[in-house]
Amino acid sequence: MLRYLDAGESHGKGMVCIVEGLPYGLPLRAADIEHDMARRRLGYGRGARMGLEQDKVEMLSGVRAGLTLGSPVAMLVMNAEYAKWSGVMAAEGDKTAEPLTALRPGHADLAGALKYGTRDLRDILERASARETVGRVCAGAAAGRLLCELGITIYSHVLEVGGTGAGERSEPPTAGEMKKADDDPMRCLDGEASLRMLDVVDVARAAGDSLGGIFEVVAFGLPAGLGSYVHWDRRLDGRLAAVVMSIPAVKGVEIGDGFKVARTPGSQASDTICHEEGRGFYRRSNRAGGLEGGMSNGEPLVVRAAMKPIPTLAKPLVSVDLVSKAEVSAAVERADVCAVPAAAVIAESCVAFVLADALLEKTGGDSMDEIRERFQAVLKEQADF
Repeated sequence: MLRYLDAGESHGKGMVCIVEGLPYGLPLRAADIEHDMARRRLGYGRGARMGLEQDKVEMLSGVRAGLTLGSPVAMLVMNAEYAKWSGVMAAEGDKTAEPLTALRPGHADLAGALKYGTRDLRDILERASARETVGRVCAGAAAGRLLCELGITIYSHVLEVGGTGAGERSEPPTAGEMKKADDDPMRCLDGEASLRMLDVVDVARAAGDSLGGIFEVVAFGLPAGLGSYVHWDRRLDGRLAAVVMSIPAVKGVEIGDGFKVARTPGSQASDTICHEEGRGFYRRSNRAGGLEGGMSNGEPLVVRAAMKPIPTLAKPLVSVDLVSKAEVSAAVERADVCAVPAAAVIAESCVAFVLADALLEKTGGDSMDEIRERFQAVLKEQADF
């Protein structure tokens, strides 16, 4: 129902994103996309490039007078530093830079070089870069506008950085609490834990090191029945895990209590079902993270992810030269000490895109008027069931 393609290199002219399947009549402006693009630059421990990129969005097609036309929406985000790299990254003509051959552990460099047979690692690293997430955020912000029109909201927050984390809460955070995450430099809801995170980031920066962590994305207002149990590739949990795991540096994903319930007896692992007139079915807890049998169950949807430390270090690791095979220091491109807060924002966009796709499967409809009517019918039917 909904799909996107994006293109662009880290130091190329710009990033392009095309989204197909957005309904007619969805309010969408460049400012909506730029808001999330700015949030993608948030977080203590980011690199110098975040201060250079302004990430202005130009709507190229699919929108007229602030409303989508039902045709593909194309967006362009120019790279601020392209003028400095125009010779290196020119689409035509001969290469003007010496081949980059110092392999970086933890990156796509060696696997990509072996895949394509290149002796110049820049052919790999320019696309295998976190700059690629610009397309994800553009597409996800557009999808998020669709969800927002239906009262569905998605937020994220940081749980842990470098082994330093917030304590386990007795109650899950509310939408109102999560909305305030951007006010904190680590996007953490626990102020004391945030201060400790700031300290470990400073220690890592001084040591020329980097840090990973854990973040959580929560979607509020979803009806039951998004996704399906009938085939593996239609299960909502699988689709969400795939899209979040595909974010650069993410190495693990869980839904709800995930790995915790694997260590819990079955009698304490499920969520008791209740019913209330006017409210319909609900659960007293949410260990399942809002997903059962590959489908949303009406509770808040909870996705957590583990992000490894950024592998580019100010004090590079010992490595090998791709061509000479001699021992060298790994190449150093400008990088972050910690990008966990930003990765959480990117994950919001990824989750929004999958949920919007699943919602369109459920409601159908070519225009926002049709979708709003059908969505309200779904909510009423489930409340009255």
